[in-house]
Amino acid sequence: VSVFGNSSWQFDDVRKQCYFHQFGKEQPDLNFRNLAVQQEIHDIIKFWLGKGIDGFSFSAVKFLLEATHLRDEPQVNKSQNPVTITAYSQLYHDYTTTQVGMHDIIRSFRQTMNQFSSEPGRYRFMCSDGDEKEDMEATMMYYGTSFIQEADFPFNFNLINMKNLSGNSIFEAVNLWMKKMPAGKWPNWAVGSPNAARISSRIGKEYVNVINMLLLTLPGTPVTYYGEEIGMENIASKNVSEERINSYPVVTFPEKSPMQWDGKDNAGFTEGNSSWLPVNSDFQSVNVEMQMTWSNSTLNLYRELTLLRNSELPIHRGWMCYIWNDSNVFVYVRELDGLDRVFMMVLNFGQESTIDLKTIVPSLPSEAIIRLSTNFSNAGKAVNTKLIKTERGEGLVLEYKTAESVHTMKAFQGNCFVAEKACYSSAFNLLYVNC
Repeated sequence: VSVFGNSSWQFDDVRKQCYFHQFGKEQPDLNFRNLAVQQEIHDIIKFWLGKGIDGFSFSAVKFLLEATHLRDEPQVNKSQNPVTITAYSQLYHDYTTTQVGMHDIIRSFRQTMNQFSSEPGRYRFMCSDGDEKEDMEATMMYYGTSFIQEADFPFNFNLINMKNLSGNSIFEAVNLWMKKMPAGKWPNWAVGSPNAARISSRIGKEYVNVINMLLLTLPGTPVTYYGEEIGMENIASKNVSEERINSYPVVTFPEKSPMQWDGKDNAGFTEGNSSWLPVNSDFQSVNVEMQMTWSNSTLNLYRELTLLRNSELPIHRGWMCYIWNDSNVFVYVRELDGLDRVFMMVLNFGQESTIDLKTIVPSLPSEAIIRLSTNFSNAGKAVNTKLIKTERGEGLVLEYKTAESVHTMKAFQGNCFVAEKACYSSAFNLLYVNC
């Protein structure tokens, strides 16, 4: 059964044969057990790397290989009449996903890419779509091993796959990845994707800014699906349910409406008469041009967070230590050995909350400065660390100085993580790794 439902076999009238497609019938599967097919893919990789691109993201890699015996896959409900099986969820996909040899193919892609990474300053980056849902160990295999390199990272969908939003669920999603990730590897975070409802539609407009604050202050690489930096919403199903394009109902892709650049026709996405997918009806009030002029906009907060991330070493390269989580808030610090400047994130994913962080971390100074807030007017204000209040969906980046790092405290030993440990030398104003 195809991922989109119904048979994954399609009869081709010209060849008088059936061909296999794990997805749409317009997407015939390649036979990766054929060495000529593998070589063609390697040639394509070399072609684009030769053009100077920075890397590749390989999607849906668990579908690369199928079992050679072509047996029917096991039914979830063994008593169901096989003739009535049409949905992907009605079968266990033991013979068409994550087959033995699949990781060898991905590692061979990595080896080809490494041939183009020898030039100084031109590292070629590779990530894979290794979403194995509940099987975190299987996902982590895409990192490779200590002696065989695979992807720089598999995409992390933990923050998208959450069932309910709360301070505790955010903590659990972050902690699961950090605890399972192999030592010395680099994490990544995504809060949107082509196959998930947008943040505004999935969890609510009031949480867009705090989710972006989380994304851009966690360690590792943030991955943004276009439009999340301005808080775009899904297109309404009722407006497009009858429209079909290339045999796919548009309602299948409510999160894929064109980027909203301005309030002109087609949201400034195209000068043509129409776009392949319809523009969201809210484009005149939610667009880049308008948010650039609005100081408290989602876009300007996203830009300020990006600037903070790029300019502050603790957020870019430092330790992350969990301080507190409950049903409302998730609190963590970012700090770097050799620097006395620490950033503490207090992020509200529930209801209004007041928290005494001074009691939780006694070495905290009595006051901290709000470096950034989801409410721009609060930036620069001082807060009492015994009484930190946040509204629903509010996020704070607090800055303070201390001589005692959280990651050196015994009470937080199991709560701290660092990737590619680095220390800062104030004497030479540089980072060094042998610390």
